Amino acid sequence: MSPRLRIGLTGGIGSGKSTVAGMFEELGVPVIDADVLAREMVVPGQPALAEIVSAFGPKILTADGHLNRRRLRELIFSDEAARRDLEHILHPSILDAMDARARTLSAPYCLLSIPLLLESGQTEGMDRILVIDAPEALQLERARRRDRTSAEQARRILSAQVGRQERLAAADDVIVNDAGLDTLSEQVHRLHRFYLALAAGDLPPRGE
Repeated sequence: MSPRLRIGLTGGIGSGKSTVAGMFEELGVPVIDADVLAREMVVPGQPALAEIVSAFGPKILTADGHLNRRRLRELIFSDEAARRDLEHILHPSILDAMDARARTLSAPYCLLSIPLLLESGQTEGMDRILVIDAPEALQLERARRRDRTSAEQARRILSAQVGRQERLAAADDVIVNDAGLDTLSEQVHRLHRFYLALAAGDLPPRGE
């Protein structure tokens, strides 16, 4: 039986989505990660990679035929039309794959981690939206440290995403990731108990 609840997990760059997802996984919650699926779809030989090369040219590949992720990231966050083209290539296939995997799971609820959940307008299939929130200055600092990118590039990526207030307005639940891991873990455990109760029918569903 597929999960009773699908929780859409999202947040801006550097918010800590992966850390939160890992904490839920440690509690036994299935997590389907859009980024993982996207990486699987662009390995050599996959149709999506051929479409990307057709759209952006062979310069988007490394010397050994793999996707040059850094070059692609720089391109799509400096060219809005290029970003839309890439989303058109990848998003439908990723969402279909996520749905198919969710249907195979047996759990009270699962998390679907989609960084661009709100930007892609794919919230209808979710029972609840969980936003990981952090101050923008902290997001930029984390993104620069993680991706070893420039401040300008990090700001460009941040500006291409839904704004912080818009994201919070769309949230059913919020985890604030601006303190230590202990505080973060407490919030994850609290929501885990809440989602289990919701899936069991002990609480009203979203919007009621």
